[in-house]
Formats: sequence, structure tokens, C-alpha cells
Amino acid sequence: MDHILIKNGTVYLENSILKKASILIAEGKITKIILDDVINIENLTVVDATNLYIIPGFIDGHIHGARGFDVMDATEEALDTIAQYLPQEGVTSFLATTITQSHKNIEKALVNAAQYKNKPKQAEMIGVHLEGPFVNEKKAGAQPKKYIELPSIELFKKWQELANYKIKTITLAPELDEKGEFIRYLFNAGINVSAGHTDASFHQIKTAVERGVRQLTHLCNAMNGIHHRDIGAVGAAFQLTPLRSELIADGIHVSQEMLQIVYDNIGSERIILVSDAMRAKSLGPGDYELGGQLVKVIKDKAVLKDGTLAGSILKMQDAALQMLRLENVTIQDIIKMTSTNIAKQLGIDDRKGVIENGRDADIVIIDSNFTIKYTICRGQISYKGK
Repeated sequence: MDHILIKNGTVYLENSILKKASILIAEGKITKIILDDVINIENLTVVDATNLYIIPGFIDGHIHGARGFDVMDATEEALDTIAQYLPQEGVTSFLATTITQSHKNIEKALVNAAQYKNKPKQAEMIGVHLEGPFVNEKKAGAQPKKYIELPSIELFKKWQELANYKIKTITLAPELDEKGEFIRYLFNAGINVSAGHTDASFHQIKTAVERGVRQLTHLCNAMNGIHHRDIGAVGAAFQLTPLRSELIADGIHVSQEMLQIVYDNIGSERIILVSDAMRAKSLGPGDYELGGQLVKVIKDKAVLKDGTLAGSILKMQDAALQMLRLENVTIQDIIKMTSTNIAKQLGIDDRKGVIENGRDADIVIIDSNFTIKYTICRGQISYKGK
């Protein structure tokens, strides 16, 4: 594998910023961060980052599909197409996300994910996000109600084996696990347990956190908002510091004003930006499918026939830009929300989430307008913008 030298850019390290700095990449890893670019190596590919910013690649922890394909299609072509497309929006890693469906269809998707091999120059599938079927019918959103069921340790064990232990995150309604046995099992098994599609009160979320819940799925959506007698799941995100919260920052799922309120109360340390994108991402208006349901995409919104939001068509760099427009948000904050926090949440921060010697060379090079100029996935140039 050839060496890559990214030279003369502004490099965002975890706790500092280096101007007119260079990064040397070899064998998929960051090998050197330097303040001069005098490197004598054969087969050196040089990327000029003058007047550009060098940041960690985005990690999308909640994505169903893109470019006409969905994780539930359960084919290599589907995962390949998603992985090939994502570098265009700065995503270098992702969790392939399922939806509430029949056991047969979920199991097909899990077996497909288990067998899938990551390929060069594509975003890396780092695991599976099992969204449902252990969710609350009252907050189903776009989760098909007829397939919703109560939590089952035995069923999860079966699915995790079929997935070759690639399930990293699970979205569930914690109030359905009254004794907490399921959540405790998941937590002890090292799963990132996320409360979502939930009708839980603040007290129920607090109890769930004591049992092992550490995340909220698409904060504000498919959960109880803040009421002056019960601050619900959204209030729990504000009050309970062990929780990180996914956020769909498209201005549709959560208004710009609420994004500001969320940011002011949680801060960049506990927000995880996600796309929750479905197969229509990058294809435009039309009729599509999600979880066996018809989805209409009108302008920048995806909805079921009753008007319920059905995922999004959000691009991760647009989510980042939306947050950057808020008061008191810096590029360093964006890096935490798009990369560092999710890497920590999934326990892969020893190799992803920051720019540092020895880490995976997952890098995005952007201009001041957050336009993607280059995306490098595990040491290979995967996308080159205009």
C-alpha cells in the first residue's frame, strides 16, 4: 500500500490545533504528524491541504440505507452500495441499522452483516445497530407495529450468534423490561444499550440507566418530551450524565431552536450526530420502502402515508453544518459530535474518533464551508471532491 502525505493543512488533534501541519499515512494508519513536509519516501501520494481543515472521519451510528439500498435488503450489494457512497459525505465508518420486522427478515439481515467483508476505499461497517423489535407500540414511529414484541434474552442470544457478534448497539423501550434482566444482560455483554421508541417516564429512564442504558436513540423523536410534572426521556438526557444522545440535526426531526436548547443543556461531550437515513438518501423525491412500508420523499422529508417521519435523507456533513450554525459551536465540538463520542460509546476509541499516531487513517479534509474535499478510509483515498 502506498504512503499518503497530507500536507500544509490545519490539523485538529483531540486537544489542540496544528496549523500548516502534515500527516503521514502508511498501511492504513496515521504514522506521523509533523510541522514540516520534507519526507523522503518512494511511492508517496501527496494531498495538498493548504487552506483546508483536516478532521477525523465521521462515524454514523444509525443508518438504514442510501442510494436505493437498505440494510434489510440483506445482500452484499446493499452493504457495498451504502459503504461506497458514504465517503462522499465524510463518513468513514457506520453501523448497519435494522428495523422492526419479522424474525425471518431480521435474521437474513444479521447473517448478511456477519458474512460481509469490508473492502478498500469504502466506509467501514463496524457492526450492527439493532433497532427494535423490542420497542413500545405507543412510540413506534416508522417501526412496523405488527412485529413489535417483548424483550427476550434467548432471542437476542440467537441473533447475536447469527450476526457473528457484530451487534454493537440495540434500541429498545426500557419500560418493557420491567425487572431489568434484559438490560443488565446486554450491558454485561458489552452492548451499547439505547433507549428509543419509548414511552418511559423520567423515573423509568433513570432506573434503566442504573441497569445499564447509556444512550438515547434520536433524541426528541419517538419518546416523551419535557413536561413540568415529568421531564420524560428528553429531560433525562439533560439531567443524567451517563447518557449520550443521538440527534438527527436536519431541522425537520428537531427544529433549529430545539437543537440549540439541546446543545445548551447537553453540550458537545454527550451528543452523537446520526443520519437515521433510509434508502432514498442521495436519490431525491419519489416513492421508496422502509420496513415493508411505503415511504414518500417530498423535498427533504421522508414520511409514511399518514405523515409519520420515516427516517431521513440527511447527509452527515449537512448535520454537522446545521450544528455549526448554532451559538457557541466550534469545529472541535463538531468533531466530538460526529466522531469522538460515538467511538467512545462503542469502545473503539483506541483506533477511531481522533487524529493521532497509530490510529486508523480515517480522515476528512474540508473547507471553511464544510465542503468535503477528500475522504480517506483506512489509509486510502475514497472520495475526492471538486
